[in-house]
Amino acid sequence: MSRGKNDSAAPLIPGPGPAFAEFARGFSFTLDPYQRDGCAVVEDGAGVLIAAPTGAGKTVVGEFAVFLALRQGRRCFYTTPIKALSNQKFHDLVERFGPSHVGLLTGDTSINPDADVVVMTTEVLRNMIYARSAALRNLGFVVMDEVHYLADRFRGAVWEEVIIGLAPDVQLVSLSATVSNAEEFGDWLAEVRGDVRVVLSERRPVPLFQHVMAGRRLYDLFSEEAPTASDVPVAGEVNPELVQLAKQDSRFVRDDSRHRRGRRTRDRIERNAAQRGDRGPNLVPRRDGAVEKLEAEGLLPAIYFIFSRAGCDQAVGQLLHSGLRLTSAAERARLDAIADTVATNLSAEDLAALDFATFREGLRRGIAAHHAGMLPAFKEAVEQGFVEGLVKVVFATETLALGINMPARSVVLEKLVKYNGEAHVDITPGEYTQLTGRAGRRGIDVEGHAVVLWQRDIDPRHVAGLASRRTYPLRSSFTPTYNMTVNMIGRVGRERARGLLEQSFAQYQTDRSVVGVARAIARNNDKIAALWADASCEQGDFEEYARLRADVSQVQADAARSRRTDRRAESLSALLELAPGDIIGIPAGRHEGWAVVVDPGVRRDRANPSPTVMTQERQLKKLSVHDFPSPPVVAARMRIPKHFDPRQAKDRRNLGAAFLAKLAGMDTRPSRYVAAAMDAEAQERITQLRSALQAHPCHTCPDREEHARAAEKALRLERDTADLRRQVERRSTTIAVRFDKICSVLTGLGYLTDDAEQVTPAGSMLARIYSELDLVAAESMRAGLFDELDPAELAAVASSLTYESRGADAKRPSRMPNRSTEIAQSSLRHIWRDLSLMERDHKLDASREPDIGFAEATYAWASGRDLADVLADNDLTAGDFVRSMRMVIDLLGQLADAAGAGVVRTRARDAIDLLRRGVVSAAYDEDD
Repeated sequence: MSRGKNDSAAPLIPGPGPAFAEFARGFSFTLDPYQRDGCAVVEDGAGVLIAAPTGAGKTVVGEFAVFLALRQGRRCFYTTPIKALSNQKFHDLVERFGPSHVGLLTGDTSINPDADVVVMTTEVLRNMIYARSAALRNLGFVVMDEVHYLADRFRGAVWEEVIIGLAPDVQLVSLSATVSNAEEFGDWLAEVRGDVRVVLSERRPVPLFQHVMAGRRLYDLFSEEAPTASDVPVAGEVNPELVQLAKQDSRFVRDDSRHRRGRRTRDRIERNAAQRGDRGPNLVPRRDGAVEKLEAEGLLPAIYFIFSRAGCDQAVGQLLHSGLRLTSAAERARLDAIADTVATNLSAEDLAALDFATFREGLRRGIAAHHAGMLPAFKEAVEQGFVEGLVKVVFATETLALGINMPARSVVLEKLVKYNGEAHVDITPGEYTQLTGRAGRRGIDVEGHAVVLWQRDIDPRHVAGLASRRTYPLRSSFTPTYNMTVNMIGRVGRERARGLLEQSFAQYQTDRSVVGVARAIARNNDKIAALWADASCEQGDFEEYARLRADVSQVQADAARSRRTDRRAESLSALLELAPGDIIGIPAGRHEGWAVVVDPGVRRDRANPSPTVMTQERQLKKLSVHDFPSPPVVAARMRIPKHFDPRQAKDRRNLGAAFLAKLAGMDTRPSRYVAAAMDAEAQERITQLRSALQAHPCHTCPDREEHARAAEKALRLERDTADLRRQVERRSTTIAVRFDKICSVLTGLGYLTDDAEQVTPAGSMLARIYSELDLVAAESMRAGLFDELDPAELAAVASSLTYESRGADAKRPSRMPNRSTEIAQSSLRHIWRDLSLMERDHKLDASREPDIGFAEATYAWASGRDLADVLADNDLTAGDFVRSMRMVIDLLGQLADAAGAGVVRTRARDAIDLLRRGVVSAAYDEDD
């Protein structure tokens, strides 16, 4: 299917021109109709959106744009979302068009940057646009590969910034995976770029068969073994053998709700069933058994998806332990050579720390893992071996489904449930399509195969639903940031910048939803009127009374919220000041009441003080900052005996007696040790409202609480409706409203002039910092926070602006490496807290909290520590370590650029030199 914009009478897709005929002669196969249509649109001078299944050959249209640019004497930029894909595309284009015509820019790497064709990451092009780079002159074409990445919540905004910011005369060639709202996305592109036409293909170049493996048997998912030749619904019924098998298996498990029962409960149920002798056959395939079955059926090479890094590594270990070998002698020799290339840039100590021997043994057997926790060099070796057909099975996490070109004959899904960072959830039809889309290698396989492994709670009809629904909508993640704002204002001024933001895909999608929102408002208004009728009271105006009650709650909530942000920091600060003999009030929790400090507990860890106290019950307890939702107040002091030993009962009795005697002479009312919960103004307002409540005639109504329940529902629905109404009222300014709030913050801090129309020198500095915590970094630099740090210390503190702990890492206690960094980090957190309060005042979401979880590792590496020690001490995988270190290096480079001549620039560059060694340096060498 191909179409253009709103003119059905016009020939939307022209016939192929002479340039295409010349281009097509370079291929040994006939191009598909959608590829010919896409190239014809480009040759006709229009932009194009190509949306086609994974592996369908979309990049042919991108390569035609490159061909046309060279033919016309114009430049072409080929952008990709990740550096690895940029490297891969660079080598592809060099092979096709020659090294003199093709360059590469990824931020870390610069090869032939003045070439007619330059491959780059999308961020590089965004930065060029903001800097008004001379490289944009004579730019005729931009290819945006994997443009559906604009849905990525962390980096997606970059794609929209580029699409909006490119000069109008640049032809845009957008390549996307199949999405269910491609027409909507195409309409938006035409709105902001002019003549853009959409070319859709739902046909897979290699038909895809769907299977379920139970035990050692491979079942067809559909009764007629119908392949999925497209992303449209599959014809055919679910295989009745699978349906019957699921019924039989469910009788043995006797578990009617896997979502309500945890793994331990299910395991217990199955153990009990086994003891009764009615467990039934175990149909869940072993990993080694599944791979052996695939080999026997001729379905290798395979990508075997396991939604866990540890699970991928365990699977490789299991296959090695089983003795499975999938390669010939010649293949093993070639894989040994690939592995040896990886080892070239690494020391023997590093290789040992990375368990290279196990990796090499797996690789030479044709077995490997592929996930973000691996060293980039290891992953590239796996990719190379797989592309050459030498690696037969790769155990991978879902990240492999994006970007890198690694098609397989079959794809295996071990489970249909994954952890999304908060809970275990079912994968969506769109995710299923993305994962299984790699099955079937064009020009090699006549068919591809998707294999779902049997699980105790599997429902074949659910699997069929995943396999037969095209539901992968593209949703914009675009939102203005501080850096984006100063860059756009610096480039085009505030008003035009605001107008450009209103052209975003996010705004476009918001506008189209207004009709549904208006209908919801009308329905809500009817419900609100009915609820107020239910709340009517014979004694007076109950709506007035209910709003008074709501005002009391709101004032209390606002006051508590205004205190909550700083309360933990205040508590921590107060705990650090405690001394032995201080009598403090514990405001809440199990130990609420009075206590005397025996040991302040700050010698080992000032970031997490843990004072030991004696309570009123004469018990010795160790406390933490969590016991102090309000800062402790020192009400009095007493002497702790010099040789007090908490292990001696006599010492405890004597101290307890002295403590109680001290308390007897004190004012021990709770108000003396509970820190003030709100300011005086809020307290006065609450007193006034409560007086009005008590004086209201409805206050004495015997049915007051019954009326109140209906009123509370009405008020809650009113708040929801007000939110919906604001969406309608601001439908053309949703993005712009956030932009205005950001401008207010930046004006108040001096990054924009008082009228917010121009960027100040401080704003120009902020424009060079692209970190998620860009404003925190800029404010820290302006405060001179980095000035006194040596390079290793600067790197450690900078890491808190780039690192974000995930999963179990978020619970691991962390600290700064030394006193200097601790002081700097404390100042940085004060800056973050002040900015958070400012964001709250402007009704902006607060920036995420700085995270010191990588600081010790960064400092250790910058100080020359061995890789094995750094990984072991910080419980890091090699891949996470290298990726996180590169993020620190990127930020240090930005700080150096932003700082200008001086000590910070010098030390930031020195820090980069310290960090770029060993495996980190090797990762940059691989990019080259």
